[in-house]
Amino acid sequence: MKHLQQGFTLIELMIVVAIIGILAAVAIPSYQDYTARAQVTEGMSLTSQFKTPLAEYFADKGPYDGAGFSFANLGGTLTGKYVQTVAVNGAPVGGTIEVMATFKTAGVSAQITGDTFSIETQDGGKTWACGNLVSTVPATSVGSKLMPGACK
Repeated sequence: MKHLQQGFTLIELMIVVAIIGILAAVAIPSYQDYTARAQVTEGMSLTSQFKTPLAEYFADKGPYDGAGFSFANLGGTLTGKYVQTVAVNGAPVGGTIEVMATFKTAGVSAQITGDTFSIETQDGGKTWACGNLVSTVPATSVGSKLMPGACK
């Protein structure tokens, strides 16, 4: 009578463990980038909610630096799960304004801890630039590989 082998040999098990280790080494950094990109998206959505109100304000009342302009009066959400605050960067001048989201220092990906994401308009809200396309200094400090495609 023949004795049939049952189970796996040690070599076969070592090969499977090595393959899993290689896959994990490739997948974990990709997952961390994916997580950071999702968190940057929150910053983009929190800043972008002000595009329409700012464009309407400029069309109705003129320059952002005029009497009666207050970013706080525009409403909207100024914090999020990953974003510490959303505010105007510097003093707005004429039709130029930059809205900046600052990420928290705890509970976010280490790749974006304390970084900023910005959007800006220089023509009263007709066109907007975001991320690395913002010309105001300091602009966005989030790395380009984590930016949404429209902001690279």
